[in-house]
Amino acid sequence: MDSRAPSIAAIGVLGRHNNPLHISLFPSTTLDPATAQPVPQEHRDKLDYAFKLNSCLDIFEARMPSKSIGHDFGLLHALDERIAMYGWLLNTGVKLVIVVDMEGAPVKAGSAAATGLGLRGGDLTPAFQALQTAYIRLLRNPFYVPDEHDPKLAVDRKGSLQIMSPRFTKEVERIGKAWYPGIPAI
Repeated sequence: MDSRAPSIAAIGVLGRHNNPLHISLFPSTTLDPATAQPVPQEHRDKLDYAFKLNSCLDIFEARMPSKSIGHDFGLLHALDERIAMYGWLLNTGVKLVIVVDMEGAPVKAGSAAATGLGLRGGDLTPAFQALQTAYIRLLRNPFYVPDEHDPKLAVDRKGSLQIMSPRFTKEVERIGKAWYPGIPAI
């Protein structure tokens, strides 16, 4: 049996009105012994993860008075011994949630998981900072209108409730695939 390390299972961006703006899923992987390349192992259900992300909203609301906006909310909750959810709140009220699969990837040489330390408090900070930077770049795009994602206005304007930017989606995918415990920056 090979050693397993934490990996990102899903990344969710939830709007200030608690609507899902973006959900990216990442399958757990194993290394092919012949080629030493990662091979997807487990398919994840988008609807299931949408419900899991939605379950974090009450925790954000409960911690809101004690936390200042724009900071790490830490562990929101652990669903079981394998899946844990971590949160970050932006100053726009947008919530970033990273779902971590504690056994989702083979151990990378030189990572903190190789030493048996597992996931520590600041391990997700580089991923959250990279996601925040990606979202800020999205907001700086003059053709992006964040109010189109407001559920109250989307009915009137026929706007999409999801972030459809290919550049943003590609950056989120890059962050999710690049992260491992102990990475200094993404």
